[in-house]
Amino acid sequence: MKNKTKISTIGLVVLIVVIGIAVYFAYRPKSGNTLDAFAECLTAKGFTMYGLSSCPHCTAEKQLFESSFKYVNYVECSTDPQKCTADNVEAVPTWIEPDGQRLVGTQTLEALSGASGCKLPE
Repeated sequence: MKNKTKISTIGLVVLIVVIGIAVYFAYRPKSGNTLDAFAECLTAKGFTMYGLSSCPHCTAEKQLFESSFKYVNYVECSTDPQKCTADNVEAVPTWIEPDGQRLVGTQTLEALSGASGCKLPE
């Protein structure tokens, strides 16, 4: 009788561990940042953000993208002032669309999605 109880207990523990592992893998965060595709889409569609590293609004906007900001086409006006002058950037942050339209000031991801047609992750 002791062996049957011991085997049943071990079986129950194994079952709980297997269920726990399945739940973990089903609900764990996906690897990579979910904004990667959105940032890549903005760049593919020709959107460029102009900013300054010393600008708190620019920093806040970059942080919206988290680690995906590396995929955004970005011009740092302190290191490339000629580009910012040539593109008539008068305030930062400024997003310039491929058709020349400008989004001046801090933008939400939703506003950028609406202007670009790039889908935000759900």
